[in-house]
Amino acid sequence: MAKERRNIAVVFLGGGRITSALCAGLRLAGDRREILVYDRNPEKGRELRRASGVETVRDLKSAVEQASMIVLAVRPASVADMLSEVRTLGVVPKLCVSLAAGVPLRNLRAALPGARWVRAMPSPVCRIARGLTSVCFDRYVGKSDRARVRDCFGQVGQIVEIPERQFDAFTAAFSSSHGYHAVRTLAEQARRAGLDRATALSAAAHALGDGIQYWRESGASLEELLREAATPGGTAAATMAAMDRAGYARVVAKGLAAGIGQARRNARR
Repeated sequence: MAKERRNIAVVFLGGGRITSALCAGLRLAGDRREILVYDRNPEKGRELRRASGVETVRDLKSAVEQASMIVLAVRPASVADMLSEVRTLGVVPKLCVSLAAGVPLRNLRAALPGARWVRAMPSPVCRIARGLTSVCFDRYVGKSDRARVRDCFGQVGQIVEIPERQFDAFTAAFSSSHGYHAVRTLAEQARRAGLDRATALSAAAHALGDGIQYWRESGASLEELLREAATPGGTAAATMAAMDRAGYARVVAKGLAAGIGQARRNARR
């Protein structure tokens, strides 16, 4: 008797960090639908089962055949090989979402003809269902499939739909690494200025985390809050002015340019 084919809500191809974060966020948000993860590394599969109760398989054809929606969650350099492997199966998934930074829709269409493609870029903060995900739909993706994608990523945070031409800049700008990097840098410099490590970290985390939360909840503009926090002649105003003179904006611009450049190099692979 033939084995009955199941219809899995989401199948992830790749069991790395972003898959782990998305699975954790979906479970935290109350999504109890069946999620399947394919990865060649059995240890990744075991960890995902322990952490989020998802099912893992090492048979790619079985995973693809059961998928209502495929989420391609491998590194950009591995996209071509993974899609080549899928293509040899003779089973074309209908709805595919790529999380690979920099790999454009035209490359995805060429690598797996017949699939309807979506690009998405979720933040690791989706692990606590407070992430931010940009999405871009290929022209062949219909309303019902668009709704399915929005429903999936909308459970783990906000969604912003943007044109594909903006994807690289968004990817470089929205990463939570900016906040972590800023906290670490500010705390280290505060420590050198005389604070102990714990106090320096508390001060830096408040400056960034609590300050941004206040901005979001107050409804005030950034300009209003800057005027409130940095009065003329005060220490905050002096601190910001010195950072601007030292090239703060120029450093940030160089960082974003480097991230955008890396995304564009990924597109040429």
